[in-house]
Amino acid sequence: MSILVTGGAGFIGSHTCVELLNAGYEIVVLDNFYNSNPESLNRIKKITGKDFKFYEADIRDRAALDKIFKENEIEAVIHFAGLKAVGESCRKPLEYYENNIGGTITLCEAMRDANCKKIVFSSSATVYGCENVSPLTESMKIGGTTNPYGTTKYMIELILQDLYASDNEWSITILRYFNPIGAHESGMIGENPNGIPNNLMPYVTQVAIGKLPQLSVFGDDYDTPDGTGVRDYIHVVDLALGHIKAVEKVLSTKEVNVYNLGTGTGYSVLDIVKAFEKASGKKVNYKIAPRRDGDLATCYSDPSKALNELGWKAERGLDKMCEDSWRWQKNNPNGF
Repeated sequence: MSILVTGGAGFIGSHTCVELLNAGYEIVVLDNFYNSNPESLNRIKKITGKDFKFYEADIRDRAALDKIFKENEIEAVIHFAGLKAVGESCRKPLEYYENNIGGTITLCEAMRDANCKKIVFSSSATVYGCENVSPLTESMKIGGTTNPYGTTKYMIELILQDLYASDNEWSITILRYFNPIGAHESGMIGENPNGIPNNLMPYVTQVAIGKLPQLSVFGDDYDTPDGTGVRDYIHVVDLALGHIKAVEKVLSTKEVNVYNLGTGTGYSVLDIVKAFEKASGKKVNYKIAPRRDGDLATCYSDPSKALNELGWKAERGLDKMCEDSWRWQKNNPNGF
């Protein structure tokens, strides 16, 4: 029996594949390489010394999904595949709704027809919108999202809840990520953005290595200790290990569960810059820029439910996140 990992060549997907293989699971990976790189799959094999089946396919391709379920004994699915850039989602909302929501519906239909009704879904803290006050807990009302990317995650959560309500044979675990950074400590896999990075850490690392001239810090007048935005940054390996616990949960229950995956600690943009300078010995040039629409001053998790019910908590601190991000960037100055 295997775990199907959609989007398994991506940043979080590749790290999760490593941890699944290390934990003794067989995996089948599906990816279309829209925002990932085939080389990450080779690196997963090198890190783990294990092989796995791979299908280059799109989650919207029903025939390809049917083929995967027919050719493999899939026990559960971890669903990462999706478009993920907040800014791009505002420019291309139709593509985001069609890919993320349409693709998930097609995947769930294929799963239903193959009688594989266990799924771990990659959601996001963006579903909490802008009205809730941190620390954010799973019992808070969701919605009020500020961009189409976040709205797709919110709508998929609703779809999965409705799916379970219609058929209690499903087992669904929804994971709301906060801000994943870091890389595998081998320096062999890490965040590999196409073009200009959308996320803070790869931007910082590319400034440090000289690929980009300086970092723009959007707003220094927030009600935070240093005026810059505060977020809950989590090491990607801790996040990947959370998926191992989530798989154990879906394999042993028939219910819907929702968990925050974060550290419960907020760090500001300038905290990240200073910690990275310390870890790398490099100066990170930055300038203060105007606030961005939709950005919150503070956003961090209450991760206690995942600790109490899954036995999971983040173990790696900010220094480790920065050290591993720098090692990845230094070893792979142009990505994969």
